[in-house]
Amino acid sequence: MSTKSHYKRSEIGPGKPGFSKTRSIIEAPFYGNNVTKVTTLKEAYKLAKNSPGTIVTDMPVYRGEEFGLEPDAKVLLFNDGSITGRYAPARRITGKEGTNTEKLDKIIMDAVYDTRWKKLYHAEVVIGLDPEFMVKAHLLIPEGEENLLYSWMLNFQYMSEYYTKMFKDSVPVGGGKEADVYIFSDPQWKGCPDQPDVCDPKCLCYFNTETNCAAILGMRYFGEHKKGTLTLAWAIANRNGYASCHGGQKEYTLDDGSKYVAAVFGLSGSGKSTLTHAKHDGKYPAIKVLHDDAFIINTDTCASVALEPTYFDKTADYPCDSEDNKYLLTVQNCSATVDEDGKVVIVTEDIRNGNGRAIKSKLWSPNRVDKIDSPVNAIFWIMKDPTIPPVVRLKGASLASVMGATLATKRSSAERLKEGVDPNALVVEPYANPFRTYPLVNDYEKFKKLVADKNVDCFIINTGEFMGKKVQKEDTLGVLEAVVEGKADFKKWGPFEDIEIFEWEGFVPDLSDKDYVSQLQARMQDRLNYVKNLDTAEGGYNKLPQDALDAIQRVVDQAGQLK
Repeated sequence: MSTKSHYKRSEIGPGKPGFSKTRSIIEAPFYGNNVTKVTTLKEAYKLAKNSPGTIVTDMPVYRGEEFGLEPDAKVLLFNDGSITGRYAPARRITGKEGTNTEKLDKIIMDAVYDTRWKKLYHAEVVIGLDPEFMVKAHLLIPEGEENLLYSWMLNFQYMSEYYTKMFKDSVPVGGGKEADVYIFSDPQWKGCPDQPDVCDPKCLCYFNTETNCAAILGMRYFGEHKKGTLTLAWAIANRNGYASCHGGQKEYTLDDGSKYVAAVFGLSGSGKSTLTHAKHDGKYPAIKVLHDDAFIINTDTCASVALEPTYFDKTADYPCDSEDNKYLLTVQNCSATVDEDGKVVIVTEDIRNGNGRAIKSKLWSPNRVDKIDSPVNAIFWIMKDPTIPPVVRLKGASLASVMGATLATKRSSAERLKEGVDPNALVVEPYANPFRTYPLVNDYEKFKKLVADKNVDCFIINTGEFMGKKVQKEDTLGVLEAVVEGKADFKKWGPFEDIEIFEWEGFVPDLSDKDYVSQLQARMQDRLNYVKNLDTAEGGYNKLPQDALDAIQRVVDQAGQLK
């Protein structure tokens, strides 16, 4: 099996693989006499449907029987209250400077103790949809949170007969030493106001990455459970020779029969889902989609595996009468109303809040696959940086990887921000993945290897504005198609030794414009400052090697030659 669920007695004990103090606290309550195991989607659906406050719509689940539901299953809607996004300040990671593991463990002990009065549900899923990589994950969550349980089993792959067999036949990850993932969740947690130096007073998302466990407390938003689970799966992948990817990937079949595999990386709202699912007006003989959010790349074979069967999508882009809505499975943080036929339907657009969400079935993407065996050809960093033209190519492996490590973008409405944080400020989010629980250098070296050793091309595409002019969807798709088809004429960009430009009409940078050059250099200096700061921030936890610093320093210096 890929991850380890059962142990010989000789394998059990302190210091042995899969065992830690935190893990012992989190795993034990799964075996309590107040725990009910939920093994099928039919059970989970029934629990969620009957949970207080659930809105059972008149919208049928399309071909629900194929996912393990009854033929008459309906789309369920549940609203979380005022909290409708992720809250990064609640995250605590064992091994990171400032994380008081001893005190956090005691908080978790008390949180577990307090759930003895509650009925708890235990569900299992697999993360990774191919025998090459499959991780079993367990969730423990109290009665009253049935919609979270149901969404979690929908978002990942519940243990159907087919996937149970696949898991048993799959390749052992980490030589059979990687333990199953265990997540203890109590959204009803009352908080810990007397220890503000240890954790947020109202909520906590605590990870012990090395032993594959987490506690999620006081957090109702499903995105915390989705990303918390993926966080641990990505960490397992990282330890075992994979690049962990928060992005999308697709395979193009060209007219000559050749394959081109493109991976795009960007945060919510960057356009990664749009690019991943674009059909390009049918101009290619075939397109296969791996996923638009979570996958991994084998850094030896360059094959890629999807981690989830479904899509966790914003509802704002799909009006109530959109055909895409027939693929909805469950919905969160949206309103409801009655249509002309007297049917209860979802108000999909963001009238209620800024982050209405839905889980969509894989049927939404008819060309969906769970693995792409063809090696990845290109990586595209999606940035909303107004000084970068619609597309540039990065030649040096160190520069290619460090630009991913300094990926600049705007914040998403999926984030819940601390008071005083500017939601419109340009921020750096390494590799578009805010869910990393291991040192950044691990990702840096993985992506550098893909470029240096596996000849993967690397590009930056700007889907925002370029010097005040909006880059339209058609521009981005045109750029992407030119690259895929080998028609993009890249040439050296001014003095930059490792950056080439494909000049796109209407967006050609004027390197004689001193104001533009100053802004470009300033944005590159921001990246340089970010990398330098990593040397000391959080005790150097995310420090990058000198070659990363040197690569971005050269870009700054070369920009200075234009002044």
